[in-house]
Amino acid sequence: MVIISKTILVEAGKKHPNITSALNEWYEKSKEANWKSLSDIKKTFNSVDYVGNDRYVFNIKGNNYRLVALIFFSIRTMFIRFIDTHSEYDKIDCRVI
Repeated sequence: MVIISKTILVEAGKKHPNITSALNEWYEKSKEANWKSLSDIKKTFNSVDYVGNDRYVFNIKGNNYRLVALIFFSIRTMFIRFIDTHSEYDKIDCRVI
């Protein structure tokens, strides 16, 4: 998958240094993937959830953090829209970010 953009991963790692390795692992697995559907993503990340409007939520570091990505399977592209703690995630509507 093409991931737009890695900058948000770096910034999240600066804000929460304890998730840097988990984000790098997520990035490497996602970059190498060729997902065509939610079921394909679940083969790589079993805990991913589809929340509507082409947004998918990934649990990072034991579900303490959440990553929201906008994924377009037809062009193999994902846009990272949000990375933060589970409690910060609860404050947003991830279907519109």
